[in-house]
Amino acid sequence: MKKMSMATKMRGAAAAAAAAVLAAACGRAEATPAKAADAAPRVVTVVARDFAFEAPDQVPAGLVTFRLENRGQALHHMQLMRLDGGKTLQDVYASLQAGGPPPAWLHEVGGPNAPDPGADANATVLLQPGTYALLCFVDIPDHVPHVMKGMARLLTVTPALAPAAMAVPTGDVTLTLNDYSFALSRPLTAGTHTILVRNGAAQPHEVELIRMAPGKTVNDLMAWMQSMQGPPPASAIGGIAGMERGQVQSFTTSFTPGTYVMICFVPDAGDGKPHFMHGMVQSFTVS
Repeated sequence: MKKMSMATKMRGAAAAAAAAVLAAACGRAEATPAKAADAAPRVVTVVARDFAFEAPDQVPAGLVTFRLENRGQALHHMQLMRLDGGKTLQDVYASLQAGGPPPAWLHEVGGPNAPDPGADANATVLLQPGTYALLCFVDIPDHVPHVMKGMARLLTVTPALAPAAMAVPTGDVTLTLNDYSFALSRPLTAGTHTILVRNGAAQPHEVELIRMAPGKTVNDLMAWMQSMQGPPPASAIGGIAGMERGQVQSFTTSFTPGTYVMICFVPDAGDGKPHFMHGMVQSFTVS
């Protein structure tokens, strides 16, 4: 996978087998249930194709569950970016082409990470009014990030006209993103879980959740990512795309017994290497 200006994410190779996982505790190991008034986020469907997003132009502020349906032949994710100061997609492209660190007006705010082609992923996000961009930084199959093929779309978040669910997302398991590690509140078990993810680190991080094929290990995944030859030894499930320090989101997925990997492909602010090269990759077993 190749690195692009502004955290191009090194995600092509990564997404090829990866998916994100698990989130951070909000002051306690397990998230508390939301109140009834806050428990029903708005559901917004986004369809990812090769190479475009189909999505609404506007969404009211509040708690939103984005359902990403990957209907392309390649892996895709939906990286949400908030654009401050009246900036546009043209400004985003200019920043990408210029290289260097992300500008101060552009903020990573999560979103559903990459599921396999034909599969779905989700992320529940508390959106504030403003201008956002949906971007895909995956670069499979030709190492050109999909955003540079036009896979970008603006989303306007309007003030809510009526009381909306405004509580932060909740979950039954929490995952904290650190510099450079993952910390689960408790072991994951077979079944459906909502994973609360919080970035408690200084840098932006993501979590891609991957299910390894029977008999395969994280070492097989790392080796495949170097060569990209043959079928990947794993399946991408989803997770949470890059988000800045202090942000909290959740995603829901079902686990079957097997070996899973959590991995972060966001480039490091210091040396530009993807965070998994700093040790931010972790395998775990679901029984």
